[in-house]
Amino acid sequence: MQVPHSRRPRRQAPLPQMTEIALVQGAAPLTRPDESPEPSAAVTLHQRPLAYVDRLDRRVLAQIDLLVIHATELPTAAMARDYGEMIQYESSRTGNSGHFYIDRDGRIEQYVPLDRVANHVRGFNGRSIGVELINSGRYPHWYRLDHQNKREDYPAVQINALLDLVKHLTAHIRSLTWAAGHDELDISEIPAEDSATALIRRKMDPGDHFPWSALVSQTKLKRLLLGI
Repeated sequence: MQVPHSRRPRRQAPLPQMTEIALVQGAAPLTRPDESPEPSAAVTLHQRPLAYVDRLDRRVLAQIDLLVIHATELPTAAMARDYGEMIQYESSRTGNSGHFYIDRDGRIEQYVPLDRVANHVRGFNGRSIGVELINSGRYPHWYRLDHQNKREDYPAVQINALLDLVKHLTAHIRSLTWAAGHDELDISEIPAEDSATALIRRKMDPGDHFPWSALVSQTKLKRLLLGI
């Protein structure tokens, strides 16, 4: 999850050579209509577009080469939805959200069409797809020093739904090559709320207990490690 906080801009890794293809879901194709695939039988996408999606920047899908895994650090999907609908940027009247949200029971909801740039990770929004896993994380004291080791395991049904979604996306977006965690791309630190001297990581999702080995071994994505 993205919460506004100032820091210096980070340099992006160079984009690989890519080929433009059509949309997977949610809006009119940007290339030939017969290239636009339907969701596979193994993946059901529940469309719940945010109210401000038409104000988000457009992009061609050939820009997408990165999938970013997040944890919402909120206990329920309803709370994640409420946060996603909040206006965070007055100039554009948009907010922070991923493209997809996966609940603990495996339900997948799409908040933002893939041809729109979602605000979910600093410095990498234009090239990436954001996938949010419903998970309490450090809730409700994200920035307290004594809550930094708080964690909730990811249920198998949720991870299996993520794997199915990734397989679906990589089958239809040929430029989608890399995967990274939010905590691997945003490594900024902020003062702890309960300490005058301690600094803590601003982002710790999806955390070191996320099953990266399953994602890499069972999909075509490769790890993109920039901030470690």
